[in-house]
Amino acid sequence: MALYEHVFLARQDLSQQQVDELVERFKGVITEGGGKIGRVESWGLKSLTYRINKNRKAYYTLIDLDTPPAALNEMERQMGLSEDVLRFLTVKVDAHEEGPSAMLQKRDRDERGDRDGGGRGFGDRPQRSFGDRGDRGDRGDRAPRRPRDNEGESE
Repeated sequence: MALYEHVFLARQDLSQQQVDELVERFKGVITEGGGKIGRVESWGLKSLTYRINKNRKAYYTLIDLDTPPAALNEMERQMGLSEDVLRFLTVKVDAHEEGPSAMLQKRDRDERGDRDGGGRGFGDRPQRSFGDRGDRGDRGDRAPRRPRDNEGESE
């Protein structure tokens, strides 16, 4: 048997319970074919880069598989026939990752608000907002504006 990582996208108008039922159905296909299921991660409803079948969002799910190719082909065939599955991708791997995937780690980091490393910018410089002009110092009052040579003349 070979090791695979399988990701599929389900339609946005499904509920999370319906997505879980899809996962259980596909897990059944794999186990009937003699395969084993590793971790199953639901990445939730995410925005798509471009519309797929009029969907702007999709439920992403990752499944680690240890299965013979025949069972994998049957699962992919059923996914291709299902109207609820927008896209799927299967990648053969040498070994499954331990712990949460990179997508779950990213989501956890975003939820904590630790995204930019504690309010620091690049290197050791503090991060500033767009309108912050602290490096210019106090400019004081400006002199009145002088008119240009041809300003005010009509042609």
